[in-house]
Amino acid sequence: MFVRPQSVRAQAAPKAPLKVVASFSILADFVRNVGGDRVEVMSLVGPDSDTHVYTPLPADGRRVAAAKLVVVNGLGLEGWLPRLVRASGGKANLVVATKGIVPLKSEAEGHDHGHGHDHGEGDDPHAWQSVANAKVYVANIRDALIAADAEGADIYRRNADAYLTALDALDREVREAVASIPPERRRVISSHEAFGYFAAAYGIAFMAPQGVSTDSEPSARDVAAIITQIRKDKIPAVFLENISDPRLVRRIAAETGVKIGGSLFSDSLSAKNGPVPTYIDLVRHNIKALTSALTG
Repeated sequence: MFVRPQSVRAQAAPKAPLKVVASFSILADFVRNVGGDRVEVMSLVGPDSDTHVYTPLPADGRRVAAAKLVVVNGLGLEGWLPRLVRASGGKANLVVATKGIVPLKSEAEGHDHGHGHDHGEGDDPHAWQSVANAKVYVANIRDALIAADAEGADIYRRNADAYLTALDALDREVREAVASIPPERRRVISSHEAFGYFAAAYGIAFMAPQGVSTDSEPSARDVAAIITQIRKDKIPAVFLENISDPRLVRRIAAETGVKIGGSLFSDSLSAKNGPVPTYIDLVRHNIKALTSALTG
C-alpha cells in the first residue's frame, strides 16, 4: 500500500482528488505511487484478470466519462478501449504510459488474432516486465499528472523520485538474482509471450505456446514444437500464469516430465490481500519463483 509521510500527506490532499482511470491494475499501481492522496484512481480491468480479452461494462463508460485522465498501456494491449472512450462522451486526456519505449516485436508480427485487432503490427505490449521500462511509465504518468494538476507538481515530482529510486533498487535486485542462476539453466516455458522484455533485460529465455495475446488458442503444431524444444534443450521448468488457464501448461509438463516451477504474474496484480498487490511485489514474486526453480 502506498503511504506518504504525514507532513507530505497533509499538504497534498486537494479539495477533490484528481479522478484517474487506468486500464489495468499495474498501471493503477503506478498512478497511486506517483499521485498519492491527490488522486483517486480506479482500474477498469481488476486483479487477476486478463486485459487482452476484457469486455467493458456499462459502468466503465461512466467511470471514463467522469475521469480527468485515462491512463493506458498502448502498444495494442487494450484493443477494446478506444471504442469505450468514444462511447463515454467524456473529455478525459488519454495518457499512453509506454510513450518513448521502443517496442519489441512479437514472433507473429502483424498477425490478426481474429478479434478485429492486432498488437500494433506485431508490437509486444508487455513493456512493464522490464523495470527500466517501468521507470518510463512512471515518468510519463508524473508528467501527465503535473499537466492536469499544476498545483500538485512538487508532490508528484517528489513521489515519482522516491518511487524511481525504489525501482532502481528493484532492478539491481533482479540482476543479482539472475546472476545466481547457472547460464545453461536460464530457459523456461510460460503460458503466453508476456516476458519478452524481461528476457531482453535480464537474460532469461522464455518460450510460450501462445503469442503475445491470450485471445487466440495455440495450434497443435505450436504445442508440439514447444514439447520438442523442451526435450532438445533440456529446459528445466515450466510456469503457470495467474491470468491463464493452467491446463495447457500442465499437459506440457506431464508429456515432458519437466517440473512446474510455480506461477508467474504477467499481466495483472493480485487482490490487495493476495501475494502480489503491487508492481514491486510482482517483480519480486516472479524472480523468486524463477530462481527457486532454476538454481536447483
